[in-house]
Amino acid sequence: MLRWLGIRLRRIVDSRRPPPQAAGAAAEARAARLLQRYGARVLARNVRCRGGEIDLVVNDRGTIAFVEVRYRSGDSHGGAAASITPGKQARIVRAARYWLATEGHDQAHRACRFDALVFEHGGRGPANWLRGAFDAE
Repeated sequence: MLRWLGIRLRRIVDSRRPPPQAAGAAAEARAARLLQRYGARVLARNVRCRGGEIDLVVNDRGTIAFVEVRYRSGDSHGGAAASITPGKQARIVRAARYWLATEGHDQAHRACRFDALVFEHGGRGPANWLRGAFDAE
């Protein structure tokens, strides 16, 4: 009986939780608004190429920043920033090169960096903008 009740309660809780894609899209929209409040200008969103993807491309005071937005509800796997693995970094770098070659060719002479904007605790905590979170190497 208790096991059945636990399963039933878990289903109710899970049905009220937004799907991961919706939570990610909401985090990206919140990140864009936050970056704009800090004076950055959003140049592109959800840049995709074969083998890579960037959540946001912004101009932050003359520097092109490729921003990975991470959202985590808990710290069980090291938190949001820890989830940007070397493989994920390589995919972001690949997409950044693609964007610079196709869309951002007029921006290619500017300094570039790779940032992360992380939301911990299900987005209820403060956001943390990690400028220069990783390098292209």
